[in-house]
This record gives sequence, C-alpha cells and structure tokens, in this order.
Amino acid sequence: MLAIEALGRYVISALTFFGGTALLHIRTLIHILRGAVSWRLTVQQMSHVGVASLPIVGVTMLFSGMVFSYHVAAQAYMFGVSSYVGWAVAEVFCRELGPALTAIVVAARAGSAMAAELGTMKVTEQIDALRTMAVDPVQYLVVPRYVAAMVMVPMLAFIGDVEGVVGGYLMSLLTTPGTAHEYFFMIPAELDAWTIGAGIIKALFFGIIITIISCHQGLTCKRAAEDVGHATMRAVVLSIMAIYASDLVLTMIVYP
Repeated sequence: MLAIEALGRYVISALTFFGGTALLHIRTLIHILRGAVSWRLTVQQMSHVGVASLPIVGVTMLFSGMVFSYHVAAQAYMFGVSSYVGWAVAEVFCRELGPALTAIVVAARAGSAMAAELGTMKVTEQIDALRTMAVDPVQYLVVPRYVAAMVMVPMLAFIGDVEGVVGGYLMSLLTTPGTAHEYFFMIPAELDAWTIGAGIIKALFFGIIITIISCHQGLTCKRAAEDVGHATMRAVVLSIMAIYASDLVLTMIVYP
C-alpha cells in the first residue's frame, strides 16, 4: 500500500508539473501573439541570458572541441583520413554537441537565475504587488525572458559551434602534423547548411524549455526562503532532463 501511495503521489506531482508548464506556455504565447511584449525588458533579458552566458559557453565549447579532436585526430591521421577531422568535429558540434551543451550551460546559469529571481519575488510578495497594480506577472516577467531565450540561445549555439571547431583545430595542431588548410578544407564541402540550421532550430526549442520550466518553478515557489533554493535546483535538474528528452525527439524530426 505504501508503494502504491508513493507512486500515486509521483504521478499526481508529474501531472501537476506538466499541466502547470503547459498552461504557462499557452499564456505566454497568447501575450506574444497579442503583441504584449516589453522590448525594453526583453533587451535586458537578452543581455542576462545571452551576453552574460557567452564567456562560459565559449570556454565550454572550446575545450569540448579540443577533447573531441584529441580522440579523433590521432586515429584519423593513423588511418590516413586526417583531412576529415575538421568536418567530423563540425558535423558533431552542429548536430548535437553545440545545441545540447549550450542549452545545459544556459540552464545552469540563466535558468537558475530566472527561478531564483522569480522565487524571491514570490517570497517577498512582489508578484502579489504586481497583481494588485493590475499587471499580469506572466506578461511582465515571463514574456521578456521567453523572447530573449528564443533569440539568444540559438545565437549562443551557433557561436558554440564555431568555438568547438576552433578548439578542435587547436588540438589537432598539437596531436598531428596537419595544417589549417587540411583541417578546414572539407568543412564547406561536406557540412550541409541544413545540419547547421537544424541545430539552431533545436537550440531555439531548448531555450523555450529552459525558460518555461525555470519561470514555472519560480512562480510556484512556496512562500518560504529555503524553498527558493529548492526551486532553483529543480529548475536546473528538470531543464537538463527535458533538454535530453526533447533532443531525442527533435533529432528524429529534423534528421529523419
């Protein structure tokens, strides 16, 4: 009986979460379709989500490209296909590593900040004050973050792809006697434009997922100071899980 009761609680909690995030997403889209977007707040959030996340995304992707190239370059040179190293790094980063790693970094940095900020506003009754002044918290707080993430996460993913390719080149110079021409020559010939575009499309959906989950956790935070930390932790964990799950679905759709 205890096991059934625990299972029931988990099922109810999961359904509540999915229902809450779906309703929040619908309300956000309605405001956007109505044109109720504060561009001043959106630009501020673009700075918080995108510009502030750029250094850590750059470092992460640079070293990830170096690690991947370290494993690939030596073996490729051994089998006489070192000219394909650059293409292999670019293909993998544009397809998977660029969008996924960028989204995880943004979830850890910007997503946690969204949940913490909105959770603190909930605890300090600032959200109730917005409602008292006839201001919709979703329109004022969620919509600017939603639009900012839709714009900036794909841009960060593209920059991350470039950083990964550059990191792979730097490591290939250290591990093989190849040249820059040999590394970059096959990329324009073998890398399809759709591969790059599909990765950016995936990053757009990842940005939406991060924003909706993080804002939902902040808005549903309990009125206790310690629960702000719990909401922030849940936002990051749930965002990363959702990123991996949606990555599988999106990959099957954009790369049939």
